Amino acid sequence: MDITTTRGRTAPQRSLGRTVRAYVQLTKPRVLELLLVTTVPVMILAQDGLPDLWLVLATVIGGSLSAGSAAAFNMYLDRDIDALMHRTEKRPLVTGEVSPRGALVFAWTLAVASTVWLLLTTNWLAAALSVFAIFFYVVIYTIVLKRRTEQNIVWGGIAGCFPVLIGWSAVTGSLTWTPFILFLLVFLWTPPHYWPLSMKYKGDYADVDVPMLGATRGGSQVGLQVILYAWATVASSLLLIPVAPMGLVYTVSALVFGGWFIVESHVLYNRAVRGEQPRPMRVFHASITYLTLLFVAIAVDPLLPF
Repeated sequence: MDITTTRGRTAPQRSLGRTVRAYVQLTKPRVLELLLVTTVPVMILAQDGLPDLWLVLATVIGGSLSAGSAAAFNMYLDRDIDALMHRTEKRPLVTGEVSPRGALVFAWTLAVASTVWLLLTTNWLAAALSVFAIFFYVVIYTIVLKRRTEQNIVWGGIAGCFPVLIGWSAVTGSLTWTPFILFLLVFLWTPPHYWPLSMKYKGDYADVDVPMLGATRGGSQVGLQVILYAWATVASSLLLIPVAPMGLVYTVSALVFGGWFIVESHVLYNRAVRGEQPRPMRVFHASITYLTLLFVAIAVDPLLPF
């Protein structure tokens, strides 16, 4: 059904469901999956068993609102380049499903709601960490770094490390070496996760002058960086064994899955050096599987007697 605009043109009338889906897309739901993967296992580790289920649910809700807020701010600020990139050309601010004003109001609403929710249901430390994560992703990464340096994702990825701190602090009300090792793990994992994606879409980044490493350097150079960060990621995962301490399930998982992640990074590099198609998305998907399986092991390990 069409409705007539004040200028005599017609525009499609959007259903409520379509509008809701558009606003949900502003929160980058795929990124929220990573939040669940990292937050809940860390809470189990912090409790050394199953924590209160209401606390887990409350933390996940608050963290999801926080991450959704950061994503919506990001889409609002990047709407100019999103319109020029094939990977992002169907985002709701580009298609007109959501207005810039609507996206900005939505982002601020989620930011306030997440802070108040975490304050009421967890503690002030978790709420403060959530606020800082939003600030870091929006201001430091999106506004300051993203369009200025090819190391943008290295430092911008810090924002994605905060769920482990939030999950730990929600349970304990404090921070120890264990969550900071997990923070380091996610920090080192982010570049070898994202740089292969930027290799896949290097043309998009080049078109909008965003200096993502995968777009500014050759395949062999990017592949070498992926290898170095993959090795560093696996090394940091092993630090958790004596510090937490972790048992047999996590130890074996860290070695096996970490070894697989490293092998995939070497395959990317070797193919690039030989002048073959590097298949970067294979490493991209492998990185997601690796992190997921590793954090599943983090969740299972405290529940077993060995």
